[in-house]
Amino acid sequence: MEPTDPTSGLPFIDEHQVRVVAPAPNTWDALTTWIARTHLGVSSGFAHLVDAEPRSVTGTLPQQGSTIPGFAVAESVRGKRLTLVGRHRFSHYALTFSLADHPDGTLLIARSHASFLKMPGALYRGLVIGSGGHRVLVRRMLRDIGRSAESRGTARAPV
Repeated sequence: MEPTDPTSGLPFIDEHQVRVVAPAPNTWDALTTWIARTHLGVSSGFAHLVDAEPRSVTGTLPQQGSTIPGFAVAESVRGKRLTLVGRHRFSHYALTFSLADHPDGTLLIARSHASFLKMPGALYRGLVIGSGGHRVLVRRMLRDIGRSAESRGTARAPV
């Protein structure tokens, strides 16, 4: 039986990518460390306020089933793909990170899918997506992860 696509049924929102001058293992480690450290900017308090599921940290990222506020790991293929899913009173959503080989290192891609629920969801979509805020935050996130990956393993050995 083929695994189900965690983004199935969720409309595509957007895709952003950054070229990372680092190998895929460094990029993967930077990605998962960044997510575990920042929780993608979602606090437990905010998750509770919007009635998000999940609301807290469980397990160890990037293991499938582990969670951070607002997101659960639905798919984790080391060095290739990480899909996070969640829901709250305004939306059901998925964020998929993919890593692809690139002549200069790794291409790190973030794809967003979401459905927005009724009128409050439409207003939330306008606030988050329509304002351009989502685009700005995702691009910043990818740049930060890329810089972190590029700095891994570049420390010089003592002379």
